[in-house]
Amino acid sequence: MSSLIISLIIGGLAGYLAGLIRKGSGFGIPVNILVGVVGGFLGNFLFGFLGIQGDGFIASLIISTLGAVVLLAILNFFQKN
Repeated sequence: MSSLIISLIIGGLAGYLAGLIRKGSGFGIPVNILVGVVGGFLGNFLFGFLGIQGDGFIASLIISTLGAVVLLAILNFFQKN
């Protein structure tokens, strides 16, 4: 149960940070959490593919944030077309 809560906290922070990095207006807390959690999966996949792994809160936050930025870039690309 506590790992789920930690994942949601990291996801929310990662989604918020990704929104700031991408200069977005923000979607609100629920969508930030969703973007951060999905970005975490994407980030773990991409960094795992490159052979980069990290343990701990800060490493998870960085990987999730970078994954969320990639996710927002992909969504932005398809939204404009």
